[in-house]
Amino acid sequence: MHPIIEGIIDGVIQTSALEWIAVICGVASVIYSMRENILVYPTGIVSVLIYVYLAFVYKLYADMGVNGYYFVMSVYGWYYWTNTDGKKDQIPVSINSFKENIYSVAILLGSFGLLVFILKNYTDSDVPIWDATTTAFAILGMWLMARKKLENWIAWIITDIISIPLYFHKGLVLTSFQFLMFTVLATMGYFAWKKSLESQATTSN
Repeated sequence: MHPIIEGIIDGVIQTSALEWIAVICGVASVIYSMRENILVYPTGIVSVLIYVYLAFVYKLYADMGVNGYYFVMSVYGWYYWTNTDGKKDQIPVSINSFKENIYSVAILLGSFGLLVFILKNYTDSDVPIWDATTTAFAILGMWLMARKKLENWIAWIITDIISIPLYFHKGLVLTSFQFLMFTVLATMGYFAWKKSLESQATTSN
């Protein structure tokens, strides 16, 4: 058997029950998000709390911090999605205005710069740029998702693609494959939300 395939199989076999739970809840959360189902948040909260612990163990400190941020934003998003005027169960999908795009770029660059500085100067991270890049895009993606913006899927696609080799490098094989699956799901999610947005436009005309 090829050494790479053997490594993948061994990695999956050695995956802890805790990581399995995090992966399953994480995948469920993305699927619920695609469907604009509010269960995206409770399933996501379980997953991120587990990853706070795992990221600490594997010295992915930026990821540990961003998962804590995910928890806060999940609570906020849960409230925001359902805080309507009573005519609908949830707020509709929308796209960024020009001003919101400026804010998004500022969030991305600001978080990246801060994370690189912290990781290089105050931690023993051996992948500071890599870790900071995935985390900065994830911070942006979570904010946009909580606000139910179509652009959140673009941020997640970038996050997922960069995370695949990062987690494989760290020995979290199952999580690496989870991000491969997330890349596919995020792409599907983008088109699902785009269709929802177009449907809203058709209905309002």
